[in-house]
Amino acid sequence: MVYRTIGLMSGSSLDGLDIVFAELQENAGKWSYEIIASDCFEYDAQWKKKLQSATSLSALDYQLLHIEYGHYLGGEVARFIEKNNLHYKVGLIASHGHTTFHVPSRKMTAQLGDGASIAAETGLPVVSDLRALDLAFGGQGAPIVPIGEKLLLSSFDLFLNLGGIANISFNRPDGYIAFDVCPANRVLDLICNGVNKEYDEGGRMAATGSVQKDLLQKLNELEYYNLPYPKSLANNFGTDEVFPLIKSFGLSHQDELRTYVEHIIEQITRSVASAEWSMENRHENGKLLVTGGGALNTFLIERLSEELSSLGIEVVVPEENLVKYKEALVMALIGVLRWRQEYNVLSSVTGAQRDSIGGAIWIGQEA
Repeated sequence: MVYRTIGLMSGSSLDGLDIVFAELQENAGKWSYEIIASDCFEYDAQWKKKLQSATSLSALDYQLLHIEYGHYLGGEVARFIEKNNLHYKVGLIASHGHTTFHVPSRKMTAQLGDGASIAAETGLPVVSDLRALDLAFGGQGAPIVPIGEKLLLSSFDLFLNLGGIANISFNRPDGYIAFDVCPANRVLDLICNGVNKEYDEGGRMAATGSVQKDLLQKLNELEYYNLPYPKSLANNFGTDEVFPLIKSFGLSHQDELRTYVEHIIEQITRSVASAEWSMENRHENGKLLVTGGGALNTFLIERLSEELSSLGIEVVVPEENLVKYKEALVMALIGVLRWRQEYNVLSSVTGAQRDSIGGAIWIGQEA
């Protein structure tokens, strides 16, 4: 069976809306994919400000933004369809939305982007609210991408996404485990904003800096890193805790970047080493697939490769389309699995009572 689906993803880095149109095919329980078209529609300054300030709004204004952003997403999907001549080719839209609140301890998560509004704008079926049911079953609601890694990318042993938050997945014979490692691009980009740069291209600024050991120690001592998995991070951990800690040391931007890159490397290496990962847990040669914007940070990837080589793990950066759009691709798959009424969130990853079939369905077309 072939499913032609659009997946939408808006990450905490706020670089824009990732859109993928993919053909997902299931044959005797085996899944394959082809990305037909992809794009990132950058947010303008107004939308960046709206998304950044969403958590400070009143309840009414927040709900109004939820609706407004849903119609915006629908309009961007329509623009993507027009740009790529996909009229009458799309069967389903799966939208992650933009995460604002995430409080697993209270079984609550919130993503902006009303699914009904997307359906109304596009006239297509929409799957949204992908994390909510897992939270209701006592899970972290994150990460949810491992179901796509399991079904679409099973030749790899480990998966690292370097987005606003770094998260890692382990493909073990006894099941998948995954968790958020640490803030990543969100903090690096905030540091770069201080010198009027959106990001550190290739990690060139970081490469010229020095590691400040006192700051590195303080970062590594943050309470989250001692928690057992399953665990997940809200965006404000990076913006409200990590970033102010970095700025309190009064370092140059180069040293801030270099020290924080080292923190990311140490936390990833520690996560790999501590997650019951051994030779019998993996294929003959352990392979870590790295995606997300941070995969294009050459300096970070070089340092990561150096550290993980001692654990017998090869770092693999795939072709750029998968680097940039893996999460949007997986959202498309999660939507298809919801449409098929099949499990699309793994409890071994999130810590929920059981696997779940997450997502609300909105039928946008006429009967």
